[in-house]
Amino acid sequence: MEEYLFEAKEELKRIEHIIYVSLKYTRTVDVILNALNRMTSTYDLIIEAYLEKAKLEGKIENLPKSPALRSTKLAEMYEHDENMLRYLTFYTFLKTVLKSPQGKREEYRRHVTLIVPLESSTAEISIDTLTNCEKFLHAFYEHARDELIGKPDEDDM
Repeated sequence: MEEYLFEAKEELKRIEHIIYVSLKYTRTVDVILNALNRMTSTYDLIIEAYLEKAKLEGKIENLPKSPALRSTKLAEMYEHDENMLRYLTFYTFLKTVLKSPQGKREEYRRHVTLIVPLESSTAEISIDTLTNCEKFLHAFYEHARDELIGKPDEDDM
């Protein structure tokens, strides 16, 4: 369980590098897509950590095979935790964005934007939006860390 959280922390560092370094010099939609893919893999690791703990505690017998089933299982287990449901809804949104047809606007400029038409709206993901997504993912990581292994001591921070 802790190894999943450690790997998730490493993925967060890679995401920060993509957003704050790579996007500064290579303003393309491909870099935005790379960051979104890393975010979903980070979510997968955190969800896996939750399910491993549930398995160790005997709450579930085995881990579901696909990432979609895993997030569904976690949502069922934490159906009364509003924060968890918000995090899992955002994860589903990221997966939808990555699977949908994509467009781009202002590539190679500061306001490079990934455009994804959805059923009832259009998602536009720019550098600023990506930064907010990264902060939301950090909040999910900290929520998971605090719940799974406990809050860190002030000396550890």
